[in-house]
Amino acid sequence: MPLLHIVLILIVVGVLLWLINNYIPMASSIKTILNVVVVIAVIIWLLRVFGVWGGVASFPLH
Repeated sequence: MPLLHIVLILIVVGVLLWLINNYIPMASSIKTILNVVVVIAVIIWLLRVFGVWGGVASFPLH
């Protein structure tokens, strides 16, 4: 996957998370959980894209 695609995906995910946090009213605890889940999912996806983490075959994230 080209680096430009990775950067664009990260920008889109960041903007979507920002829009959700700013324009959808929800409790701060739910926002915190949502942010943590998205950040962990993005980190796992990045590790798999760069080949650092090839395990966990039961969680297909692509």
